[in-house]
Amino acid sequence: MDQDQQQLENALQAAQMYYYQNLPMKRIAAELEVSHSTISRLLTWARNEGLIEIRINDVRRRASPLEEVLKLHFKLKAVKVVAVAEVAGESVWQDRVARVAANYLSQFMEPDMILGVAVGQMVNHIAACLTPKSLINSHVVQLNGGSYVPGPGREHSSNLIAHIASNYEAMGHLFSVPSFFDYPETKQVLWRESSIQRILNLQNKSDLILFSPENLTSDINRFHADSAEATDQSTSIRQQLESCQAVGLVANVLIDRDGQFENIPLNQQACGPDLSLFNNVDRAICVVSGSDKLDCLWGALRGKYVTDLIIDEPTARRLVESFSSH
Repeated sequence: MDQDQQQLENALQAAQMYYYQNLPMKRIAAELEVSHSTISRLLTWARNEGLIEIRINDVRRRASPLEEVLKLHFKLKAVKVVAVAEVAGESVWQDRVARVAANYLSQFMEPDMILGVAVGQMVNHIAACLTPKSLINSHVVQLNGGSYVPGPGREHSSNLIAHIASNYEAMGHLFSVPSFFDYPETKQVLWRESSIQRILNLQNKSDLILFSPENLTSDINRFHADSAEATDQSTSIRQQLESCQAVGLVANVLIDRDGQFENIPLNQQACGPDLSLFNNVDRAICVVSGSDKLDCLWGALRGKYVTDLIIDEPTARRLVESFSSH
């Protein structure tokens, strides 16, 4: 038996003794003739590898008042408000939300499914929190263009899609186009190519979508990263991004405060899906953390691009407080 197989056998044995037989780690260590720290490491490894799934059955069988208000107001299928202290800071809020979202996504991922992923900073955090789940004949398709994920790490979009696909033993499909084309005509021509048509058709067959609405700053930063050099045309696009009436983006598509996108000229150059796709999938899981996302979240909710919302508690409270102003 090789070393990897031995570790798997030991981890499964330790997990069964700990969770099924309710034995303390000290006793498990004694029976297996290893140290207490070895048992702890085996259990952690088993959780990270997806051998152990922890489920909490809420006997209250009802959403929290905050979740219920948001669900009813926006007519959503589900709302998950992640409890976190306001004083913890937005980086902690984001980490907690990403962990909840990763678990939530895996609950709905099944064999033969197509997952559409809008590449972005929050989705990158979620991907890092996923636990492996083997799914037969599943696919992960990139929904929006852009070479890099916004954020300090500048993760390459292809790496993000590959990581999510690998987690589910799925086939990954890249959308290898920039965030914005210099000219609308370029997009029109490229969209007729068979290789692009294949990705667009796969996007339209998505059963599940994972996305996080972004403010304009995120996409301006992405556009800077994608632009190899400062040309007059790239400068013009940046200026349009900074001055347009959009409140944010959904999968790289600019939306206004009512969630409309057809009336924004720059979308003719934007590399993202027709947002009617989000109205037709079984579940469009929207993950949000941070008060700077409220305006674009409002647009996404008004456009009915969200079926399931996962949000941190401080931002959820600010969203409810803003009802009167919207």
